[in-house]
Amino acid sequence: MNRLTTNLALAGSLAAAVLTLSASTAQADDMGMKMEKCYGVAMKGHNDCKAAYPGATCAGSQKVDYDGQSFKEVPAGSCTSMKTPYGPGSLSPIKRP
Repeated sequence: MNRLTTNLALAGSLAAAVLTLSASTAQADDMGMKMEKCYGVAMKGHNDCKAAYPGATCAGSQKVDYDGQSFKEVPAGSCTSMKTPYGPGSLSPIKRP
């Protein structure tokens, strides 16, 4: 596999993981499970709230993938084990490139 194919495969896998987590988050919330804010793991336009951009309203306003200033609600205890190209998720806002 060439580098482009590898990168595309990795990006697709990460996107699928985030979408799967989004679906399981809705289920977890419906079942009364505890949730936590996880910064730096949401894909562009899929954050739950708090985007660091002027004029950003809230949910879905994130402009880049893995923005460390925007969070996604995830099941409690899972945030810091989530891996991204920039490192693990964080329970507080973080600086990302």
